[in-house]
Amino acid sequence: MVEALQILQKYWKHSAFRKPQDEIIQSVLDGNDTFALLPTGGGKSVCYQVPGMISSGITLVISPLIALIKDQVNNLQQKDIKSVALIGGINQNEISDLLDNCQFGNYKFLYLSPERLQQEWIVERLKLLPISLIAIDEAHCVSQWGHDFRPAYLKIKDLKTHFPAIPFIALTASATFRVQQDIIEHLALKNPVVFKKSFARENLGYHVIKTDDKLHKIQQIVSKNKQSSIIYVRNRRSCLEVSQQLNSLGHTSTYFHGGLPLKEKEKNMQLWMENEVQIIVATNAFGMGIDKPDVKTVIHIQLPENLENYYQEAGRAGRDGEKAFGILLVSSGDVETAKKQFIANLPDKKFLKEVYIKLNNYFRIAYGEGFGENFSFNVNHFAQQYKFPIIKTVNAMQFLDRQGIITLSNEFSEKVNLQFILPSKEIIRYISLHPKDEAIITTILRTYSGIFDIGSTINIDLVAKKSNCHSEQVLEAIKNLEKNNCVIATIQNNDASITFNEVREDEHTINRVAKYLEKQNELKTNQLASVIDYANNEATCKSKLLLSYFDEKNINDCGICSYCLSKEKRNPKIVLEEILACLNKQPQTSRELESQLSFTTNEILLGIQLLLENNKIAINNHNQYYLL
Repeated sequence: MVEALQILQKYWKHSAFRKPQDEIIQSVLDGNDTFALLPTGGGKSVCYQVPGMISSGITLVISPLIALIKDQVNNLQQKDIKSVALIGGINQNEISDLLDNCQFGNYKFLYLSPERLQQEWIVERLKLLPISLIAIDEAHCVSQWGHDFRPAYLKIKDLKTHFPAIPFIALTASATFRVQQDIIEHLALKNPVVFKKSFARENLGYHVIKTDDKLHKIQQIVSKNKQSSIIYVRNRRSCLEVSQQLNSLGHTSTYFHGGLPLKEKEKNMQLWMENEVQIIVATNAFGMGIDKPDVKTVIHIQLPENLENYYQEAGRAGRDGEKAFGILLVSSGDVETAKKQFIANLPDKKFLKEVYIKLNNYFRIAYGEGFGENFSFNVNHFAQQYKFPIIKTVNAMQFLDRQGIITLSNEFSEKVNLQFILPSKEIIRYISLHPKDEAIITTILRTYSGIFDIGSTINIDLVAKKSNCHSEQVLEAIKNLEKNNCVIATIQNNDASITFNEVREDEHTINRVAKYLEKQNELKTNQLASVIDYANNEATCKSKLLLSYFDEKNINDCGICSYCLSKEKRNPKIVLEEILACLNKQPQTSRELESQLSFTTNEILLGIQLLLENNKIAINNHNQYYLL
């Protein structure tokens, strides 16, 4: 392990391994098939990257998450470790060249999605590579009872016949016992050495707080804990709205979701990472590769879809070992809302088939054609055109993506088609009246000849680069030109791109995956039931509920969750004394009292009621309580 530690120190700048990283690495180096269940933040990638660096050949990494593949390859390349990824949008010749590089160029890591293994010519090329280790990330996807099952993962075990002497390592951050057994069976792991780190987080207090005024409760939490925070919301609109509300109330906040342009994502992320703002409001698109150790609170303001995701998202708090909080805010109507959101919007076979056929029609793909074709895609526009419910449509498309029938990627782009409709002398006059736009307009005119005669598609980033300004300024200048009737401009926002991985076969395609859809729907229904139990159960430690879900036994109460703290019965006399002490300073509302005192809302309201009944306090016209 001396060499492994030296590599860790040289490339990852860590002085020691976390438990049980060193044991996992030793198992891999000993040539064993290995299964590693490490909770979020447990450092899974190091478990195959370090032995990959020690081995003489190349490590094949199979992962379903394109964003994570890009992130890891980028990180390895920054460390001067030769790595490559076979992801969407690469044609066959480019793939062949990349595989040549892997074969002859001393590369250390080759990343690909499981769908690539369904292409026989790629598997044939893989056989020629000096592969020394095969790593399967997000291995729960191999199980039909895993929360992200992908049939393409079932092809991985075929690699065992081609590389019988090469060790496999399967890694996941969340898997029940049933899923663990599935992973071992479906990957055909031979006598695997199994490592399971407890999901317990001794410094992380899980709190479920019942409130119908979530914004006020968020204010209280982030005011009391002024360190870095994440607030998870369900949709993109809520990201912006909640962030704006917090900023208007004097907090520092930004936001993050999959539909933001890359530059805005990076800017907002940087503000939060460098603690320029306290709070980032985000959808579940946020978190990939994020390791910020000083996050104090993670707040969910709606019920999550499953406890696997909730555990991973809440687990982004307290990675520095300091006391931290994972907080779920629940209002009276949340359970019914979640059922409508997650269960009522599950697609059945009939709806899935309809979406698939209309999707092909939308892009004018004929029966028997479409393989490998790629398009920019706006999901909202598609759903509106065919009068599909948007959430159900997204769920159907995500299912098609997981089955490998299509590939969806959230890559925001703005396509602008532009034509000048005034003569050139009028445009020169316009420039003289708007000198700040001169560089942008002249760059467009020089770059796109014939733009007075016919509409041209403008590359916004190219114009921005040539005119030495930001892409936002280019768009603003174009909008001003349009407003002044100088141009005809069509600006189309695309929040995704879509690749068709199979030829169109309608009935045959959907019939093949229908059985997986039924199991998925059953799984999602059961998962939401576990979330509702977690939120409503007031008789069990919250940490114990989570750990039991992941099949951990003999668990003690954590002592720091909302249930454990509520068990410590407070002396009502102390509650009354502290309320009176606060009111002795000045009249205050119940909210103001709540923000100062450590008691629950119910305890404070009960205390106020007792003091009113005993004529110790009264209420004025401003809803403030004062001493009598």
